[in-house]
Amino acid sequence: MNVIGFIFYVLHQLAWLYSIVVLVHVILSLLVAFNVVNARNQFVGMVWQLPSRLVEPVLAYIRRLLPFLRNLGGFDLSPVILLILVHAVDIYFLAPMARQGLY
Repeated sequence: MNVIGFIFYVLHQLAWLYSIVVLVHVILSLLVAFNVVNARNQFVGMVWQLPSRLVEPVLAYIRRLLPFLRNLGGFDLSPVILLILVHAVDIYFLAPMARQGLY
C-alpha cells in the first residue's frame, strides 16, 4: 500500500470513529434529557465533555444552515444530517481512495 492509500485509510478510520462519537453524543444527550443519568455527576460530566467538544461545533453549523431541523416537534435532526454527511464522504470518497490508493 502506498503512502496516499495509507493516508486515505487513516481518514476512513477517523470518519468511522467520528460517527461513533456522534452516536455516543446523541445517546448521552437523550439519557440526560430523560433524567436517566445526572449531568452534574462528575464522571458523567467527564464522559459528556469529549463528545460535546467534538460534535457540538459541527452541529451548531448545521443548525445555523438548516434552522427548520431543530423545530420538528422537539426533535433535533441535525445529528442525522451530520451522520449522513460523514457516511457520504466516507463511502463515496475516502473508502474507494483507500482501497485503490489513488491520488
